[in-house]
Amino acid sequence: MKTYVPGTGVHAEVGDQIVVGGSTAGRPGRDGEVIALHHEDGTPPYDVRWSDTGRTTVFFPGPDAHVRHLHAE
Repeated sequence: MKTYVPGTGVHAEVGDQIVVGGSTAGRPGRDGEVIALHHEDGTPPYDVRWSDTGRTTVFFPGPDAHVRHLHAE
């Protein structure tokens, strides 16, 4: 499993996990699964199904987000 390294650019594949930190201290973050890409090169935005709500949204990662690559290389 690889984790996105800040400063290298955000890239994801279908099946990767998006993890977003909580917006304030003491507030939990959230995570979701990338279910579709808008660009073939894996750059944002992504269609993400959020684990806490089950909703799917178009997501543009901010500085508090990272990608966990869950696929085998």
